Amino acid sequence: HQNFMKIYHRYKRNPEESSLLPQKRGPKFKTRRTDLSIEAEIIRLRELGNNRYEIKEILRSKDLLAPSATTIYNICRRHGLNRLNQSQKQEKRKIIMSRIGELAHIDCHDLSRGLTMDGGKYYLLGVIDDYGRLAWVEVLKDKKAPTVMFATLKAFNMLKHRYGVEIDAATMDDEAEFGSGRFAKNKESHPFEVLLGEMRMERGYTKPYRPETNGKNERFWKTLNEEFVEGALYENLENLKNELPGFLVYYNEHRPHSSINNIPKNVAN
Repeated sequence: HQNFMKIYHRYKRNPEESSLLPQKRGPKFKTRRTDLSIEAEIIRLRELGNNRYEIKEILRSKDLLAPSATTIYNICRRHGLNRLNQSQKQEKRKIIMSRIGELAHIDCHDLSRGLTMDGGKYYLLGVIDDYGRLAWVEVLKDKKAPTVMFATLKAFNMLKHRYGVEIDAATMDDEAEFGSGRFAKNKESHPFEVLLGEMRMERGYTKPYRPETNGKNERFWKTLNEEFVEGALYENLENLKNELPGFLVYYNEHRPHSSINNIPKNVAN
């Protein structure tokens, strides 16, 4: 059936008798085997702790012919690298996240109604440093682009003034409040894009339908929900805003963090 359909479609494209005859082709290994130099680079990147999707993006950024993510996985599995050991995981953190302020993750989080006695619907804007896990959060009444832009600027300023951290690059999802992704046509007029442009800050985007690419935000929101939101009831928005900095100081300066050897962030930095 497969061969018949191949010949049938070939004949439809070119209705000549020659289309029904066997076609010349090269040996299969030339079409199936990844170039050995590319394979060696895949192995090197995997040993540094990168996953198949990260390897693919790195190869593309170097203008190399990147195979599919599935092919990359199969290459890694063939060399016994489909699972990272503990030293490889530590190597990835050491190389990719070399210092505090190098990269920040920015995200918006919805707060459920009923958290405040006035019954309002509110949101949180979080900026989390990739290397040191320092975080700052602002409470929002809405997720409109100007609101998110000013909250982000305030969070940047708080990280700088309290911890001396200046952010070089930021990554976020492709939601409208952040500019709708890398292919958006409004980059020169969108408030958030303008802010990053004025600050000369590089930006990246998380992959759609892959929450693990924004995992540090997801883990932070889980911690915030468990230790600040669940079981709490605030009088109003101002009460919520006043209580939040106390949690952030605890989170940043006193709370141990398993990903940085269970030491507080102010010590780790």
